[in-house]
Amino acid sequence: MLTLLLVKWLSTALVVIGVSVAVVRLGPRLGGVLAGTPIVLGPGYFFMLGEQPGAFVAEAALGSLHAMFATLAFCLAYVLLAGRQGALAAVALAAVLWLPVAALAAVLPGGTGLALVLFIACLPLAMRLMRALGLSRTAVSAPLVWADLLIRGTLAGGIVCLATVVLADIAPALSGVALSFPIGMLTIALTLHQRYGAEVARATLADTQLGMLSLVAFSAVLAATAAHLSPVLSFGLALAASLGTSSALWAWQRRLHSPRHS
Repeated sequence: MLTLLLVKWLSTALVVIGVSVAVVRLGPRLGGVLAGTPIVLGPGYFFMLGEQPGAFVAEAALGSLHAMFATLAFCLAYVLLAGRQGALAAVALAAVLWLPVAALAAVLPGGTGLALVLFIACLPLAMRLMRALGLSRTAVSAPLVWADLLIRGTLAGGIVCLATVVLADIAPALSGVALSFPIGMLTIALTLHQRYGAEVARATLADTQLGMLSLVAFSAVLAATAAHLSPVLSFGLALAASLGTSSALWAWQRRLHSPRHS
């Protein structure tokens, strides 16, 4: 058991750190696509598919999909709080808010279809609220800081171990919710806030909302297919949906901000 935990922890940490480095090294074109990939959900469900029946994984993925509402609330809460609170207080309060919202979202009826409809309806409202705040989009040069990456990878590995080993014996939906805890957003908000100030961190978190669609796509496809297809095919389709969504978002934003559309 201890060896399995260590393998999960280290492999997840390596994926998170590797993708984080690639996002910086590859530049905005490929880096932007990679940034939207499920770097915590992916390893978590990769292990879960090898250990649990498809029906369990499907229910867990639905839990992850429901938890996206809580992550949206986390972003909103942080952006609103960071204008008045310090970095630690804003991140901590937003994380505390994530818990009850995730618990409420977990009991939503209707399955994958209703969850998708509700999220797609809520996302434009959240983005409109962020635009109304008039956040400054000041560009900053953010070099690689290995300490930050190690912390992010270690925490992500811990979440995967918690969801696939400890919580798997309690309820599949709870495992899925735990995998969706926004550890990446939390560490990004904290480090940007402390190094570059609240406005940079607020604008960055506000911009991550649209990118959540790639995580929604991953969770939705896995929830719809895990109980009916082979683990390899189900995971491959979910990952392809996530990458496709992230690529489409990148292409759309590039077109939107091109000179002829300015």
